[in-house]
Amino acid sequence: MLPPRTTRTIHIRGLALGGPSPVAVQSMAATRTQDIPATVRQVKLLEAAGADLVRVAVDSKADVEALAEIRRQTKALLSVDLQENYRLAELVAPHVDKLRYNPGHLHHHEKERSTQSKVAYLVGVARAHGLALRIGVNAGSLAPEYEQRFGDDHVAALVQCAVDHCAMVDELGFTDYVVSIKDSDPRLVIDANQRFAAARPDVPVHLGVTEAGMPPDGIIKTRIAFEQLLSRGIGDTLRVSLTVPFDDKGLEIAVGREILEDVAAGRFRSVPPRFFEGLNIISCPSCSRVENERFVELAQEVKQMTAYAKEYDLTIAVMGCRVNGPGETDDADLGLWCGPKHVNLKRGPEDLGAFTYDQILPALRRELDSLIAAQTAG
Repeated sequence: MLPPRTTRTIHIRGLALGGPSPVAVQSMAATRTQDIPATVRQVKLLEAAGADLVRVAVDSKADVEALAEIRRQTKALLSVDLQENYRLAELVAPHVDKLRYNPGHLHHHEKERSTQSKVAYLVGVARAHGLALRIGVNAGSLAPEYEQRFGDDHVAALVQCAVDHCAMVDELGFTDYVVSIKDSDPRLVIDANQRFAAARPDVPVHLGVTEAGMPPDGIIKTRIAFEQLLSRGIGDTLRVSLTVPFDDKGLEIAVGREILEDVAAGRFRSVPPRFFEGLNIISCPSCSRVENERFVELAQEVKQMTAYAKEYDLTIAVMGCRVNGPGETDDADLGLWCGPKHVNLKRGPEDLGAFTYDQILPALRRELDSLIAAQTAG
């Protein structure tokens, strides 16, 4: 059995989360929300795979209109990812069961308003519509104030951001909320969630490793984090993020269930030797923000093309959109983030230009060879 958890029980409509409730497994539609047939098909695919909750991203009023129709075509529990436009909350609220906001995105709009007033608005919408709330802290989009306060202690900055937002919500008397603290490095995910659970053992936790990448590496990274946290009684819901084709999206649910069963049975899998050494490719799982369906294919091509560099300690990040891509590639040695017709290439935080989908692999190889030469010389 999984060890007991100390978190309170909250409700997402009829789904109990936290405390003695089973750990819920969820995923996110990897489709453009405005493509209603594709999004409905993926929601139903995930539901058939056993998803307890499905998340959909909304970033415009056109997305909201599509969401309303999606809601009419499915009875699945839906969570909405508000992205950078938190003011859409009141428009999407009638069509969903849970709101997710990123504290790191609240400063983008209405800069004259305080963070506290924006959180109060979100809580007010959730309360009025009987919705649950997720405070989703992401390592790639941390609010600047926390980066300034904590400098190189990135984990402390993430945890403090989560704790501060819990306090804001608590002051408003709202309790139906969960917290997630995510990064692409499972070791950071373990550290941050352990620190948060020590600070707020009452708050339900959503587990995830962002941009885990393609199987099998993405599954291994996720398993590393989840095994360590679930075995310590941390984690009330989880999402496995994998870069896979549309029709394979149910694999995220299957892997999540398998990890839960293994931890409950005491079955733990060892990490392959030198797993954290050598070339590390991270990629996002795709979602409605992706503007070119070639993203998943590109991620697979990058993995194949760079296989010759597997012995070098370098990180390549492949991101699917302009929302998270620019920031979440800053810490990689080489980063790619995809637009409708071009892929933007970066070397660390430095922009190297935009390339067509046919040009990007040769450009990436040139930069990779340059880094290998420098590493070898060093």
